[in-house]
Amino acid sequence: MEIRFDGQTVIVSGAARGFGLHIARRFAALGAVVHGCDITGDELRAIADFGGWPRQLDLRDRPAVAAWVRELAGEGPVDILVNNAGGPAGAMLQPIEQVTDAEWDLIMDVNAGGTFALSRAVAPVMKRAGRGRIVNISSTAGVQPSRTGIQAYTAAKHAVVGLTRQLASELGPFGITVNSVAPGFVCTTPETVRHWEARGEAGQRAMLESIALRRLGDVEDIANAVLFLASDKAGWISGQVLCVDGGR
Repeated sequence: MEIRFDGQTVIVSGAARGFGLHIARRFAALGAVVHGCDITGDELRAIADFGGWPRQLDLRDRPAVAAWVRELAGEGPVDILVNNAGGPAGAMLQPIEQVTDAEWDLIMDVNAGGTFALSRAVAPVMKRAGRGRIVNISSTAGVQPSRTGIQAYTAAKHAVVGLTRQLASELGPFGITVNSVAPGFVCTTPETVRHWEARGEAGQRAMLESIALRRLGDVEDIANAVLFLASDKAGWISGQVLCVDGGR
């Protein structure tokens, strides 16, 4: 089953590292014109190494998000949006009574808020084209309690899943599919490595034993799912949450 994206314009958020960087690289290798954004500038320059177009952008600045998408739309259609930016934003497990407003708001803004801002910006562009693909990276924490135990992270990923389903219903009549990839635990960033190491040997062994395939996932597992849902092969799939978790 050959999948190509020749000449298509793809936006990937959170593209400086981890899932986002690998997803952007895979799209570029399959012929797409990739625009990657992230809040960090230094790491994001890696996008240019494979022909992508980096843009330093804070997704909490919604007017700036809208302006960037308008700029891209002036050059032609935006075919695919991958809302990948998110994560626990440096938070670690603590009792809910110790969670501050700032910690809660940051995680909600980065995950649910960023997905909302970019989706809102690209919706009219895709409507005009009469087609489009939106793939939201949620988490298995969006369909069940999170292994991290971070309350705001679980709430935010549930919000991403809910937004996915609602937008699939709203945008489907315009030829736009909206789906979500929900990764299991994958060590891709310093944050996820810290969470893995904090479990200790016994905790790590217990996690692996809770996975049917007895291994953690990697970026390639997640990218493959995104590419499929963004492709023409998934043209009649919308409103779905694909858990890529090794069979938890």
